[in-house]
Amino acid sequence: MEVSSLPLSPSQRGKLIAAGYTTLSSLSSVSAPDLARDLNISEHEAIEILKVSSQSSKKIDGCHAIVTGAQTAWDMLYEEEFMTRITTSCADLDNILGGGISCKEVTEIGGVPGIGKTQLGIQLAVNVQIPIDYGGLGGKAVYIDTEGSFMVERVFQVAEACIEDMPYNYPQKDFQARKNKMQPENFLANIFYFRVCSYTEQIALINYLDKFVAENKDVVLLNQVTTKFNEGSYQLTLALGDSWSHACTNRIILYWNGNERYAYIDKSPSLQSASAAYSVTGKGIRDAASHCKRVRIM
Repeated sequence: MEVSSLPLSPSQRGKLIAAGYTTLSSLSSVSAPDLARDLNISEHEAIEILKVSSQSSKKIDGCHAIVTGAQTAWDMLYEEEFMTRITTSCADLDNILGGGISCKEVTEIGGVPGIGKTQLGIQLAVNVQIPIDYGGLGGKAVYIDTEGSFMVERVFQVAEACIEDMPYNYPQKDFQARKNKMQPENFLANIFYFRVCSYTEQIALINYLDKFVAENKDVVLLNQVTTKFNEGSYQLTLALGDSWSHACTNRIILYWNGNERYAYIDKSPSLQSASAAYSVTGKGIRDAASHCKRVRIM
């Protein structure tokens, strides 16, 4: 099959042909970074082009005709390799998470009061909007608040700090040319906030979200802790029980170790169990720093 027949924009087809990618077979072994370099496009756009090419190849060879909806192990490995992630703004935490919070997965984050769950939720709602050219996803966020802990003033602070850090993280980019388009107000306008006060409201909202969110859904759940009793002893554990824990792809537990905050990967099908220190600062979630102290409560 020729590249000229792919359901891509004329500009994309032209760039592919000009770079020597004239058939689907010529795209089958190229990586997204290499394609992005050859076509002078973003890596995100290259991934989308390869996805279209892969889907067209499947229709031709009929590899999915026997079992509807089947997926090869190669496809799964390819998707995992190029899975997009949301940075947490903490390098050590991103490192144990493979680059950040994974898209197309459900990640549960839990811990004791004051450990920084809401702060991390706000940070992710801001960071998902970082432009693709600056290593982000250029997305938007839906924030569902069940306890009234969302603070719009805090979101403004985190957004300001996020914008300030961009030219330092990507100094080769022409930041000034885009600065006027990246104001804290723009970040706030892309966070859709829902305050639910009852089980009925929550179910109604969840049923509506499928129409509201189109694709590349990344679900992050902030959970509280509860006391679990067992044969005369007790321990702190995340709420909602074992059945609920199996519904999440990844589970991250936030805890105190002395005066420092730590995040621990308790469950993940693709990540090793590991811990990383982080801190909550005026700018949001950042690398652990000795000046960020708090009395241990766990």
